[in-house]
Amino acid sequence: MSNLQTMIDAIEPIHEDVVKQANDHLNQLTKPQGSLGKLEDIARQVAGITGEVKPLFDKKAVIVMAGDHGVCEEGISAFPAEVTPQMVLNFLQGGAAVNVLARHAGADVVCVDMGVNADLEHPDLVSRKVRKGSRNMAREAALTLEETVQAIEAGIELVDDLAQQGYRLFATGEMGIGNTTASAAILCALGGVDAEISVGRGTGIDDAKWLHKRSVVNKALHVNGLRPAKDNAISTSGDFALEVLSKVGGLEIAGLVGVILGAAKNRCPVVVDGYISSAAALVASRLAPLSASYMLASHLSQEQGHAKMLEAVGLSAMLQMDMRLGEGTGAVLAFNLIEAAGKIMREMATFESAGVSRE
Repeated sequence: MSNLQTMIDAIEPIHEDVVKQANDHLNQLTKPQGSLGKLEDIARQVAGITGEVKPLFDKKAVIVMAGDHGVCEEGISAFPAEVTPQMVLNFLQGGAAVNVLARHAGADVVCVDMGVNADLEHPDLVSRKVRKGSRNMAREAALTLEETVQAIEAGIELVDDLAQQGYRLFATGEMGIGNTTASAAILCALGGVDAEISVGRGTGIDDAKWLHKRSVVNKALHVNGLRPAKDNAISTSGDFALEVLSKVGGLEIAGLVGVILGAAKNRCPVVVDGYISSAAALVASRLAPLSASYMLASHLSQEQGHAKMLEAVGLSAMLQMDMRLGEGTGAVLAFNLIEAAGKIMREMATFESAGVSRE
């Protein structure tokens, strides 16, 4: 834990003076003040993160973390666990939705094996495998504390490496059959939400399986000594967040916690995708409260607990597209909005330069 704590301690507050400079510049542009709404919010936040009023993001990446979940033994998904390694190969071959949207946004896809229950080999695969899938959280802790910390540190170190290569804008993506179940349990334990609210349809399960999935989440909370949140005061402790992640989380979620912390450590914006990525964001915000200022929420997922998850982190989504695919698709789509905000800052005329009267 000491190495992880050292990494967390390296995260600094965003540059509030540069936020003010960015706001002053926005108010000089040929428009009514505040009329570009969330684009202006993005511009201010990104300026504060990078320390630059008009930052450029020539290299950007979506980091897709993959891991399997032992809780799939409980029959909580519409798809078998075998889909996880199959989809990882699809990412690596460039055929998934996230690949298409990343190409559109001029971003690279970095695919990481954090805990896939298969032996995968590909020249473009980043292997940080901690173990072959998590344990069944409905029967025991999904991960040990040591495995959880290892996965988080791997995510931080990966972002450190990419930042050294010139990447300055990151998005979170994931693949792991069963990971909406893990995310729902995390929200219950950390967000003060009951399973009836946190558990959604995931890959498209029917009513009977949805009710079963809720019972599995409640069982996992009970087995691991994490009573439903309504019975607890909500804890904002980093140690408790780490405990929750280890008991009912997953390796790809832990890896994404590291990606978010790593982005903050390197003063880079990190765009959070949907429900699973937001579970990672929730844990990261408890481990390192300063990291929340480096996060931008991309979209509001169709997963019914996502709004509560974002609320618990303190984020507001840019988009509502009725998406529920994951992979980082919503986050990569939001790259386009961040680029648009940057172009407003760099290319839009001021009242003075355009000779436009303010009155």
